[in-house]
Amino acid sequence: MESRKKKEKTADGLLIFLVLLLVVCGLIFLYSTSAYNGRVKFHDSAYYFKKQLFATSLGLMGMYLVSFMDYNFLVKMAPFLYGVSLLLSLAVLLFGDEYNGSKRWLSLGPLSFQPSEFAKVAVILLLAWVITKGKEENRGILYMAGRMAILLPIVGLVGTNNLSTAVIILGIGVILIFVSNPRYLPFVGIGGVGVVFIGIFLGMASYRLERLAIWRNPEAYEKGFQTIQGLYAIGSGGIFGKGLGSSLQKLGFVPEAQNDMIFSIICEETGLAGGCLVILVFGLLIWRLMVTATHAQDLCGSLLAAGIMAHMAIQVILNIAVVTNTIPNTGITLPFISYGGTSVLFLLGEMGIALSVSRRRKD
Repeated sequence: MESRKKKEKTADGLLIFLVLLLVVCGLIFLYSTSAYNGRVKFHDSAYYFKKQLFATSLGLMGMYLVSFMDYNFLVKMAPFLYGVSLLLSLAVLLFGDEYNGSKRWLSLGPLSFQPSEFAKVAVILLLAWVITKGKEENRGILYMAGRMAILLPIVGLVGTNNLSTAVIILGIGVILIFVSNPRYLPFVGIGGVGVVFIGIFLGMASYRLERLAIWRNPEAYEKGFQTIQGLYAIGSGGIFGKGLGSSLQKLGFVPEAQNDMIFSIICEETGLAGGCLVILVFGLLIWRLMVTATHAQDLCGSLLAAGIMAHMAIQVILNIAVVTNTIPNTGITLPFISYGGTSVLFLLGEMGIALSVSRRRKD
């Protein structure tokens, strides 16, 4: 017992601070962005804020509890959790609720959630379990291809209606296998296969090809309206913004501004300075996750922290790239800030796993 207590240290205080800072700022920005839509649609300006606050409260409690758990126990549960994620993703295809042309939600009475958010966590745990079980000396191209093949069922199910999440899952897989492998050349082949795989998915649905055309010339398409208005919001914010709550674009010009386009409203209200500060906080969070991975006491802990870091980095980069029209619109939310109870719940759960790893770090 004494030796175990010596191994367990306090959780990473800076990581906790950064997560709480993002959560609090996210709630403030969400209320500012969603008040108009809430009042128009539900006659309650705090409608979205209250739902997000409830999910955030559950998520913070979950983060606290998970941070005291032994992450090795969660990794041992990985095959079961991955199986559950496959069943839930299949259920979405069969019984899911459809919004804006995509089936991404399952309803349980008055509650609804996105199984794809759970799938991201399950994939991180599964790859940590698989890689730590493998032999270190046998990690060539076939080994890596085999590990990526494990992800194909969930990528296929999720990618049918949610290509962006499928790309995130593939990205997490590539980064985790990269972290666990000292060789670099095989990743060129994996990258080529990944590009072909994404190309096939793009060609399977006409609306995805349409998004590419909209990205190249948003002014020529009616569906490019959201992108154009988002860019107007960013440009009109200037250096220091119009002031919190003073956005004009959120008044119906940017559709569903509280979702994946919330960064454009942040830039309009707080300016380039505010947008850069948000990016800086995310950068610091990703850095702390990298530090946690580096100082983990074993390979399993290192892989978990690296997987969470990969998820966070990929999602932040893709969201901001979409908002600035650097890449086609993919519907990816900004972690901790965009509206979405399922997203914030599982993101905080991931932070709990990272804190668990930091409690058992090396001296």
